[in-house]
Amino acid sequence: MNDRPYDVVIIGGGPAGLTAGLYTSRARLNSLLIEKGLIGGQITNAELVENFPGFPEGISGFELGELMHQQASRYGLETIMSEVTGIDLKGKQKIVKTPDGNFTTRAIIIAGGSSYQKLGVPGEEEFTGRGVSYCATCDGALPVFRDQPLAVVGGGDTAITEALHLARFASKVTVIHRRDQLRAARILQEKAFSEPVIDFLWDTIVRKIEGEASVRRIGLNQVKTGQDSTLEVAGVFISIGFKPDTDYLKGTVPLDTTGHIIANDKMETEITGILAAGDIRKNSARQAIAAAGDGATAAIYAEKYLTDFQ
Repeated sequence: MNDRPYDVVIIGGGPAGLTAGLYTSRARLNSLLIEKGLIGGQITNAELVENFPGFPEGISGFELGELMHQQASRYGLETIMSEVTGIDLKGKQKIVKTPDGNFTTRAIIIAGGSSYQKLGVPGEEEFTGRGVSYCATCDGALPVFRDQPLAVVGGGDTAITEALHLARFASKVTVIHRRDQLRAARILQEKAFSEPVIDFLWDTIVRKIEGEASVRRIGLNQVKTGQDSTLEVAGVFISIGFKPDTDYLKGTVPLDTTGHIIANDKMETEITGILAAGDIRKNSARQAIAAAGDGATAAIYAEKYLTDFQ
């Protein structure tokens, strides 16, 4: 057990958690942030973030995360790299459990974000890292994908951003979407439709992923006609959404049917002193700037709770 209790423990180091850490540290609350992956969270996968205010030329997601962390650390935010495995409630005190020790705190802000949603089809696990990827900006420029036909599965902002990125390297990019129109922002759609390297397969799902040493083809199904087909590709980039990282919270914090944390407009959950912010909460806008706003709101109401707690 950690001997020194914290006022606030923040779980997750993305824009929500980092902003929460900035606000709680500036409020002179003894604050600890726990992150299991990269500081910055999912935004670190973005090659260029163009819609975060204050950066008219855009900024890489990795750099944005680093700058936010530097700013929060300047005011005293402590950070450890570990994974939270559970939360125990001891009256008004709370214990955050990790493989590297347990931490006692009076308030918790859960901002752990989400992980990549998988297709769950044959070959996906087998070829992950060998042609199956969940991050084009991480892997798209690899030599194995250059001047090769590639596929992107999905129709949202992330999927179309991935397709546009891959178009710089691939001989052809096929966007496979289970519906007959994209969900991505209009400006992204316009860019994708005007890109000659990008093609679209509508009303289509992936049945299986096949290959030898690496991916060579994918089996498809046209959902309206039922017709099966095969597409030769060297890589499949899956971008169908995210699953909230809340498995360790089941039975502790109220979750909706998709696993997102249920919180009010003050980011408060039903458990007094536990708040949620960012993509992990129900009805999140899933944007970095919105997550940062969630983090600020959660920190403000965590401070209010701690003031009343005393």
